[in-house]
Amino acid sequence: MKRILFAANLESFFIKFLIPELKWFKENGYEVHIAAKSEDIDIPYCDRKYDVDFARDLNIKQNIRSYKQLKEIFKKEHYDIISCHTPFGGAITRYAAKKSHLKDTKIVYMAHGFHFYKGAPLFNWLVFYNVEKYLAKYTDNLITINLDDYEIAKKKFKTNVYYVKGVGLPEEKFAFEMTKQDKINLRKSLNIKEKDFVMIYPAELNKNKRQIWLIEAVQDLLKQNKNMHILLPGTDSMNGACQKLVETKGLTDQIHFLGFREDVPKLLNISNLLLTTSKREGLPVNVMEAIYVGLPVVATSCRGNRDLIKNNKNGYIVDIDDKEKFVKKILKVYKMDKKEIEKIKQEDKNIIQDYLLSNVLKEIIDIHLK
Repeated sequence: MKRILFAANLESFFIKFLIPELKWFKENGYEVHIAAKSEDIDIPYCDRKYDVDFARDLNIKQNIRSYKQLKEIFKKEHYDIISCHTPFGGAITRYAAKKSHLKDTKIVYMAHGFHFYKGAPLFNWLVFYNVEKYLAKYTDNLITINLDDYEIAKKKFKTNVYYVKGVGLPEEKFAFEMTKQDKINLRKSLNIKEKDFVMIYPAELNKNKRQIWLIEAVQDLLKQNKNMHILLPGTDSMNGACQKLVETKGLTDQIHFLGFREDVPKLLNISNLLLTTSKREGLPVNVMEAIYVGLPVVATSCRGNRDLIKNNKNGYIVDIDDKEKFVKKILKVYKMDKKEIEKIKQEDKNIIQDYLLSNVLKEIIDIHLK
């Protein structure tokens, strides 16, 4: 029986992004193994799990430990394909595979967003760029999911480079119906009125997503428009810093911290506008989901956002630190009539087709099998 190993930093990464791939290989006769740092998660379509202590940073001891663990795996297991994901999981796995002198094993790396990009710190270019350039020589097929990464890799790396539009948006996430009353009730549960203008930014609260920047940008706008609300579903990695800032600004009635939510598609359906203020993205799922439901988007100009948002067509791209323009674009959407919103919905519908799982999965599988 053919065998494939998927490697990524954490088990939760598989649940978020890789289940369709695991399912395809399992159903097509492969024995499926995964290597990841254990989180005690039950992962479907997986025959064997290896607990590998991947780091998420430049922790030398941890990186050496994970390298040795992978070398031991490669001593006793033969894989037809090794599919690598995440920066450290992907790098350590490929290096261990190279040093293990594997025969007849295809190495595939899917870059979900390089750590080097236009505007990234010099350190990222000195370290991460050179690591990826070195490992590309030992990678059979490299998959990128946005045009910025594709152009760099195609020009600079010695390997086969492919561009695929993300990991695929599964339409079944939106296989539900919401009546007008359902939407009113969900808004009511969040202390939001039927006619209020609702903005949403589903994302982990962290420095890269820049919720603090967003709060500071919109504080005057919200104070002048009490019918405006912002929903912030997502786990908090900033120890309550955003909540404290909102309290200081007197905006607790308008900015809603929702924590982890499993009903983000429904929250998108009661919203009028998606906001995203990231510095760095691979290909943002929150933007894809917003486009799927037909929302306009106001976003900062970073990699990934630029792939999905056609400026002045289905939303607006704003320079990374331009708070004034960001607010102006919010107001522009706020003042739109139904005809303008309908035009955006149609544009969204056209754009999202290429990013659906039904279209993307076949490309990803074909690259693994080349």
